[in-house]
Amino acid sequence: MKIVNHKMIKNLPVNKIRTNIFLSIITFFLLSCQTIDQKNSGSVINRDAELVLQNLFEIDPDTISIYKNAPATLIIPKITKAGLVLGGAYGEGVLRINEAPVDYYSLASASYGPQIGAQQYSNIIFFMTEEALQKFRVKDGWELGADAEVVFRNKGYSIGISSKTISKPVYAVVFDQRGLLAGTSLVGAKFSRLIR
Repeated sequence: MKIVNHKMIKNLPVNKIRTNIFLSIITFFLLSCQTIDQKNSGSVINRDAELVLQNLFEIDPDTISIYKNAPATLIIPKITKAGLVLGGAYGEGVLRINEAPVDYYSLASASYGPQIGAQQYSNIIFFMTEEALQKFRVKDGWELGADAEVVFRNKGYSIGISSKTISKPVYAVVFDQRGLLAGTSLVGAKFSRLIR
């Protein structure tokens, strides 16, 4: 004979309702953070990318030499990540070659596991070789791999790397984290070209 806890059964619908409400709020938050005016989206992304790049240079002046020595840079000014067991992240940015905007890209990821909350952060990826840049541009759904070095930068200290110490063909910096969500990561994030 199986014994059933009546309190668990009684509270089950309330817990499902709370979970559904919270997931709806998270979904709304993700969608509303990425409202894009199609007419100005390229110029807005370019403006925000320049502000974020200058912010990184102020935080760590060593990144100026990395930027100047990189054949290309992908700047994603704002990535929004939210989750409650299931999570997702999305952001849009610009690929610059020789400091000129060339293409626009999105970053999207999904995750599953212990997580709750929302966060926004900036990401800049420096392509240090022409070969790494070519691989990125020809593959839709490109992901950071073993050939990338990723640094998560919090306020208060220097990244401690310069163009002379970089040994990988791709170098990514995640910085300016805001919000409450443990575990900022670029693992599993896919980058896809946008038409703007």
